[in-house]
Amino acid sequence: MENNIRINNRKAYHEYFLLEKYVAGIQLTGTEIKSIRTGKVSLGEGYCTFKKKELFVINLHIAEYKFGTHYNHEPKRDRKLLLTKRELKKLATKTKEKGFTIIPTVLFINEKGLAKLEIAVAKGKKLYDKRESLKTKDSKRDMDRNNY
Repeated sequence: MENNIRINNRKAYHEYFLLEKYVAGIQLTGTEIKSIRTGKVSLGEGYCTFKKKELFVINLHIAEYKFGTHYNHEPKRDRKLLLTKRELKKLATKTKEKGFTIIPTVLFINEKGLAKLEIAVAKGKKLYDKRESLKTKDSKRDMDRNNY
């Protein structure tokens, strides 16, 4: 099964320092996976939170499936993330520290055809950090241009 679906959250790399990354499964309905396979997903506003010791991704926008009937899904519903108990415990202790959050970074379909979400423990950047990362990115781009 050839799947080249890989949706990145470019905003996350600009807004946050990404510390630890985890790959989690997502609990989806039938029309949601069909929309993901067509690439109709937005990760920009998404974040993760705990509800009763379970991790949910909030504001992950999966567009309604074009050919769905009255069984179509709600685009911004809360979706449960599937992780081991050990990983959940580790994430819960990290997020209790001040300034840390869990954000989705990449949504992809693995070789078995299952949708997976890469999440990261992140710490928000200050304005001067964003400027600094833009400067280094620009200087790297200039150096690469000059080398060719």
